[in-house]
Amino acid sequence: MKAEKPFVAVYDTKSYDREYLSQTIGADALNWYFHEFRLEPETAFSADGASVVSVFVNDVVNRDVLKHLAAARIRLVALRCAGFNNVDLETAKELGIAVTRVPSYSPHAVAEHTIALILTLNRKIHRAFNRVREFNFSLRGLVGFDLCGKTAGVVGTGKIGRLVGEILRGFQMRVLAFDPYPNLDWAAGNSIEYVELRALMRESDIITLHTPLTPQTDRMINHETLDLMKSGVILANTSRGRLIHTQALIKALKSGQVGGVALDVYEEEEGIFFEDLSGEILHDDELARLLTFPNVLVTAHQAFFTHEALSEIARVTAENIRRSIAGRSFIDGTVL
Repeated sequence: MKAEKPFVAVYDTKSYDREYLSQTIGADALNWYFHEFRLEPETAFSADGASVVSVFVNDVVNRDVLKHLAAARIRLVALRCAGFNNVDLETAKELGIAVTRVPSYSPHAVAEHTIALILTLNRKIHRAFNRVREFNFSLRGLVGFDLCGKTAGVVGTGKIGRLVGEILRGFQMRVLAFDPYPNLDWAAGNSIEYVELRALMRESDIITLHTPLTPQTDRMINHETLDLMKSGVILANTSRGRLIHTQALIKALKSGQVGGVALDVYEEEEGIFFEDLSGEILHDDELARLLTFPNVLVTAHQAFFTHEALSEIARVTAENIRRSIAGRSFIDGTVL
């Protein structure tokens, strides 16, 4: 008699999650239950009977949820992302629930999207695209600036930040970097200079954020730090939404202190990003206000969205699930 396949409850899924997870190597050894809704205290009951749960960035894995999972004898939460600020890690450890993630699915995907946002915003390609579709071929208001010779500040020099710094050097920019744990060999090899954060903010024409969300980085871009920056600075964030205090950013945009903002993340994106709200009223007043500025470019958390990244997310997630069920150690670098 065949053993029943282990049951994996997968939350906050879209068609691409189902496609890539179902097609990854060894996926047929697991019984996937794909839920479009998020895991949160009100939906935790749906994990009953599962061996493992898999979650994404906006699922809520707090103490209440973890206590329910522990009572259901679930011993693994497999994140399909690098960030883990939505998981109560102390409670997970207390209850004996392992947490895995995908720490490096494709740093190139996020780095390249960051550069695309910066170029689009600076050269106003998004505005030009809409004009031309209406047969408006005027160039009025579309002036940008050469990246060559300007100064870029890279905040956070993990894999993604380092790639962004290297690409910006390719534009012959002066690149400054800040990180609590500087990679001096990398900086020397790429003619990049580590400086203190305040110096980076004062000297940079473009600032791009590539740091995790921690108590130290929470709303690191705020009224005080925005005032430090050059007038007309371009700011890009493809990391975590709460790195930026939105109200402070709106004020700086209105005053002209910030010349442009490119965002792939937003501090209150839960329930908005990844959803089609085109037929509804947007109830987030701050996001609605941001979207009225001609010098604000927003994409809906899609920097990771390449074939290579989705394949790696599925591979690492499925492999850790299989290892958990088999009682084997997880893939190095994925355990929290």
